Amino acid sequence: MDLIRTLQDTEPFSQLPAEILADFEEHAVVQKFPPHTHIFHQHDPPTGYLYLISKGLVEIVALTPGGVEMVVDYRKEGQFFGATPIFTGERYTAGARTVKATECYLLPQELLTRAAKHCPQITEHFTRTILSRVRSLYSDMVEDHTQKALTQMEAYPFKKRLSEIMSSPVETCEPTTSVREVARLMIERGIGSLIVRDDQKAAAGIITEHDLVRKVMAREGTDCDTLTAAEVMTPNPHTMPVNAYMYEATSFLMGHRIKHLPVIDRGEVVGMVTLRDLMKYRSQKSMILVGSVKEARSIDELVTARASVVKVAKALMGEARSHFETMEILSYIHHCIMRRCFDLIIEEMKQEGMKPPNIRFCLIIMGSGGRKEMLLNPDQDNGLLYEDFPDSELERVEAFFQPFSERLVQAFERIGYPLCNGKVMANNPYWRGRLKDWQERINRWITVPEPKRVMYSTIFLDFMPLAGDATLCRDLRSILHDALRRHPIFFFYLLENDLNLKSPLGMLGRFVVEKSGEHKGLISLKQAGSVFIVDCVRMFLLEKGVDATTTVERLDELVRLGVFNHETAEHLKAAFEAFTFLRLRHEIALIEQGKTPSHYIDPYALSKNEQDILREALRAAAKLQDSTKRHFGRGMRS
Repeated sequence: MDLIRTLQDTEPFSQLPAEILADFEEHAVVQKFPPHTHIFHQHDPPTGYLYLISKGLVEIVALTPGGVEMVVDYRKEGQFFGATPIFTGERYTAGARTVKATECYLLPQELLTRAAKHCPQITEHFTRTILSRVRSLYSDMVEDHTQKALTQMEAYPFKKRLSEIMSSPVETCEPTTSVREVARLMIERGIGSLIVRDDQKAAAGIITEHDLVRKVMAREGTDCDTLTAAEVMTPNPHTMPVNAYMYEATSFLMGHRIKHLPVIDRGEVVGMVTLRDLMKYRSQKSMILVGSVKEARSIDELVTARASVVKVAKALMGEARSHFETMEILSYIHHCIMRRCFDLIIEEMKQEGMKPPNIRFCLIIMGSGGRKEMLLNPDQDNGLLYEDFPDSELERVEAFFQPFSERLVQAFERIGYPLCNGKVMANNPYWRGRLKDWQERINRWITVPEPKRVMYSTIFLDFMPLAGDATLCRDLRSILHDALRRHPIFFFYLLENDLNLKSPLGMLGRFVVEKSGEHKGLISLKQAGSVFIVDCVRMFLLEKGVDATTTVERLDELVRLGVFNHETAEHLKAAFEAFTFLRLRHEIALIEQGKTPSHYIDPYALSKNEQDILREALRAAAKLQDSTKRHFGRGMRS
């Protein structure tokens, strides 16, 4: 790469005089870095250089409040990184790590300072683009919140050492053990991994369930009796010492995207810790609540449990965990409460002499509940799905499920789940039916897409089983995908429905708030923000005929399918997590004030940092909406 030509073609250096460009060429240092190497870490002191990539790829990584190193951006050939200390006087606000072998030009700080005097836009440019604004501001905001919350929480779970929580003794096998024997041992012991030990009792490798699926079951013609542990193991597994803290192991596992961690003492494997173990200890309050829900013997007990969810949410937010994880844990608790309510109503009706008909059926949950993205005030979006049976049996089946669904919906409301304004609930006959009834309903939505039907479909598309026979949902999902394949024009109508919502950002980044009514002066974090990401991501995935539950999982699938690149997906995740954080914190505050939680906030009541992050998140959502319009809106009516 020719340095002068590159600078001449690159903002903000294109206007520099020839003599300064010549100085850069003379004094720039060329340095090579091997793959997976930190060039500098977050909070490191300045190196005195701006880095320009001539060959290779670099990840920009930032630490979350929990200590997890998160990739927030990428720098490619011809791009810069490492500008923070030079143009702000601070230490590095993020780290830089090579993805592959990388060569960089290192531009000296003193030359950059001199160049900035001739061309002030250099300073302005780098000050504006030092780091992905959503991630950096979000990290600051969450860290501030976390530190305040931690002062109100017991720190006991964070102070546990691995010796206190590991499973011991660890299950092991020889390198020559057959894969069939490995599988038998894992099933017999009820474990998800096995250590392959060497002669010194050290971990030569690890075999997980994922290894067996990917390296054995997915390959045709594999002989499980001759294939050995050494051939399928992951060699030289990551380990941690027995005296490491639990929070260190959590950060390590999440940072390396692994689920099983051997624990060693003086080189010998003495135990095993899994991500599930760590999450269990980090979520003590939520697990206690789930236990009380499963043992509940009355609706009144579920009312009490439902009222405690806000305390769990507050504790989870203080644990410096991902807010996607917090949302999923809260959804799990809501699902447990609803499922236990379902069981209690069934038992109540049996005691009154009304037995369920002898058919397969399933209670489905839709909307945010179906995506496992429930917060503190989810309303009801539910329905009932039956297996196919003759029309002659319909009256008998409905004789049970009509009063059952009425009791269920009323019980949900009593527990604390408001009625759906659109009556998307099982006590509405429109949201009950056999597989063939649902198939007819879906076909009507898709072939005659009136606005109300399109609205219904956006709620329905996220359905998942809550109680009963879950295989019926699998069949219904196949029906949905088949209908969408036959009528791709329906995506156009989904898009039109979404385009009715506009980003609340005006000229110069001002927030466009509600002008009148109940929400005057406010904006909706849901309708003006997160719904864009949820709806658009769902459309892209449905177009591919692929299923995933949460919005984050859907983004990962779209990256895997090549629809989105990694950088785009990470930016959208950051925006979605920002909406989630702001909304959940606001809902907690309202509940503590004795008010009904709401997704409407006053943006100007936020701190400056929080206003900045909200603007960036809204821009990311609006940009996705525009991309979705271009993709699905080809041929749209003017």
